Amino acid sequence: MSARFFLLGFWLTVMGAPMLRSADLPAAKPTVAALAWLTGEWSFARNGRVVTERWTAPTGGMMIGTSQTVAGERTVQYEFVVIRADAAGDLLYIAKPSGQPEASFKLVRHSAREVVFENPAHDYPQQISYVLKDDGSLLAAIDGTKNGQSRRVEFPYRRVR
Repeated sequence: MSARFFLLGFWLTVMGAPMLRSADLPAAKPTVAALAWLTGEWSFARNGRVVTERWTAPTGGMMIGTSQTVAGERTVQYEFVVIRADAAGDLLYIAKPSGQPEASFKLVRHSAREVVFENPAHDYPQQISYVLKDDGSLLAAIDGTKNGQSRRVEFPYRRVR
């Protein structure tokens, strides 16, 4: 009798395997390591201001970022950022801009060269994105609605080092 169960189990395994498709399996959630392409120092100048963003390599389950805007010899804006997974394994972009409360944005889309985080309940922005362009530049953007108006601000970074 045990031989029959063994054969039945073997038959179900062999015959049932083609019925399972990768589309039927849950997609693995991306890890912080998938965002390693953000690592480094990025900068651009506009309207007399220099904006520099720095990202550490993914280590210990997180990336740490800073942004600094300098006009002349004075820092006029700064921000501290952490990208890490929450308890459910979802990636979060947690920002602490100068003079503002901390805000979290959840990963909603990613690829090998793009990442998009959203928080529809945040005042502005509601979306933060990064795209690594073919020429090696990094286009960061914040999007959303502010005072009833749709608004997008782009940050066209070039790698510093």
